[in-house]
Amino acid sequence: MKPTELLKKKKCFLFDIDGTLAVGDTLYEGSAELLEYIDSIGGKSYFITNNSTKSGQDYVTKFKTAFHLDTTEDQFITSGYMTLRFLKEHYAGRTIFVLGTASFVAELRNNGLTITEVVRDDIACVVVAYDSELNYEKLTRACEVLLTMDVPFYGTNPDLRCPIDFGFIPDCGAICNMISATTDKFPTYLGKPSREVVDHCLALSGFDREETLVVGDRLYTDIACGINGEVDTCVLFTGEAKPEDMADTPYPADYAFDNVKELLRHCTEAQ
Repeated sequence: MKPTELLKKKKCFLFDIDGTLAVGDTLYEGSAELLEYIDSIGGKSYFITNNSTKSGQDYVTKFKTAFHLDTTEDQFITSGYMTLRFLKEHYAGRTIFVLGTASFVAELRNNGLTITEVVRDDIACVVVAYDSELNYEKLTRACEVLLTMDVPFYGTNPDLRCPIDFGFIPDCGAICNMISATTDKFPTYLGKPSREVVDHCLALSGFDREETLVVGDRLYTDIACGINGEVDTCVLFTGEAKPEDMADTPYPADYAFDNVKELLRHCTEAQ
């Protein structure tokens, strides 16, 4: 672990949301105060979530209505947004098979991409997202494409479990694992832990890597993202990761606290 006094250098904070700042519509104690502190020192907060079911504007609305927090759309870097950027760069004008929610499919189409949810001969790649509307027919179609066509397979994010008020539900990684177990095809993931997430936030903020901290509750996505992006990391034990997980992990965090309130205390004490 690094000395907590080094936290005084941090100005750019990249937060996971679910399990880190909040769960469902409940904001954790200390989250609003930490965001206020970051504003007060001239810093910048970004929210790097692997939830692909919501757009940036959806999150702006949720933060206002559920948390009473004012944010802007450019602060939300979702796995859906990173997937959209990748697909526009590499698959513009080509047919993309998507397994995802209706809102995720609509967002891709609204940005000019050619999306299909049925099997066609001209499919260029398969994209799988977290899908709260998942059914067996969708899984069957995805397997058919991957087993009958030699096309790349992408997932929005590798998270196995999505935090919810009673615990967890299957996330994109779990859905992809079902498909991989059936087809022997394995996805490339486009959200966290991709380095591109950190690089994009740095480009938006103007801060450098030494001034940046990734904060999350999951080692293999949040902390791995910070490690891949060559910035400091902080794990909070309010979601998936537990203190005992730190003993033997390929994704060691630079800082570890019980909750966001503890992170706030150390940040303000560092001042």
